[in-house]
Amino acid sequence: MNKIFLSAIIGLVTLAFMRAAETEKQPEVGKPAPDFSLTTSDGSQVSLKDYFGKWVVLYFYPKDFTSGCTMEARNFQRDLAKYQEAGAVILGVSVDTAQSHKDFCAKEGLNFKLLADPDAKVSAEYGSVMDYKGQKLAARNTFIINPKGEIAKVYTSVKPAEHSEQVLTDLAELKKS
Repeated sequence: MNKIFLSAIIGLVTLAFMRAAETEKQPEVGKPAPDFSLTTSDGSQVSLKDYFGKWVVLYFYPKDFTSGCTMEARNFQRDLAKYQEAGAVILGVSVDTAQSHKDFCAKEGLNFKLLADPDAKVSAEYGSVMDYKGQKLAARNTFIINPKGEIAKVYTSVKPAEHSEQVLTDLAELKKS
C-alpha cells in the first residue's frame, strides 16, 4: 500500500515538473545521437563519442536531491552491475552544476557519471527541456544509444520507480536484434 501511495505522489510531482513543458522533438530512432561534451561531478569532460562501441543509457532528469530524481538514480545504481554485464554505460544529465552532482553522488552513493548541462543546450538537442516556474529544467526522458552512436530507443515522461527495470528489459531485446 505504501509503495502505491509513494508511486502516486511521485507521479504527481513528475506531472508538476512537466507542467508547461516545452514541446521539443527528440532525436529519432535510427538517427545519430547528437554528440556533446559536458562536465562531470569530478570536473572532467565527457563526450558521447568517448563511448563509441558501447551501449549508452542517457537519461535526463529535472533536479538533484528531489524525490523522483533520487529514486530514479538509486534504481540505476541498484542495477548498475546488470548494466555493466550488458556492456552499457549510464549517463545522467540535468541542468544542475557539477558541484551539485558531486554532492548528490556522494550523498546517494552513485557510481555512474552525472553530467552538468547548466545552459540546457544538450537537453534541448535531445528535446528534453521543460519550463518549471520560469526555470529551464531537463525533462525526464531517456535514450538508449547503440554502439554505432545511433538512437535505439526513446522514452519520454518516464516513471522513476520502474524505469531502470524497463530499460534493462529493452536493452536486452535491442541487443538481440
